Amino acid sequence: MKIAVYCSAKDIIPEEYLQLGDTLGAWMAQHRHTLVYGGATGGLMTRISNAVRAAGGYIIGVVPERVIQAGRLANNCNKLYKVPTMSRRKQKMKNIADCFVCLPGSYGTLDEMFDVIASGTVSEHNKPVFVLNYKGFYEGIKAEAEHMRALNFLPQQEAYKPIFVNTLDEIYTCINNLKK
Repeated sequence: MKIAVYCSAKDIIPEEYLQLGDTLGAWMAQHRHTLVYGGATGGLMTRISNAVRAAGGYIIGVVPERVIQAGRLANNCNKLYKVPTMSRRKQKMKNIADCFVCLPGSYGTLDEMFDVIASGTVSEHNKPVFVLNYKGFYEGIKAEAEHMRALNFLPQQEAYKPIFVNTLDEIYTCINNLKK
């Protein structure tokens, strides 16, 4: 299965968050899943791609020109797509992936997550997105969704919505259930 992972590219985040990348990457490689990610260096992006590579897994990177110009091109991808913009990167990753995992991150991660959710909402795809709410990281997003639902900006029963989980083990179970 091709799993797109959206996550932080910052190196200065707490080590326990960086270790999420190590653990998820090793699991993906051990279970013969392909990592689809932004093809750049830094933070969780480096950690998950290095873990996949160290465990013998396959990596597809999708990197925009601006990231290459900034000297942040990862050198561990089995296949690398160079695209002109971040928008093209998001589209390419959505096209390649069978499902999506959002680890903790900042604006870029949120942008990618919301892009997947919005495009799923209008039936451009039906691929699941799993959001790791590690230590309550995404509680604010969950609360905002409930606020929007209470005011009828979101339907009471959404046809497509993110699946929030609290642990990597829950993500593993969700992904394993997709294969059935």
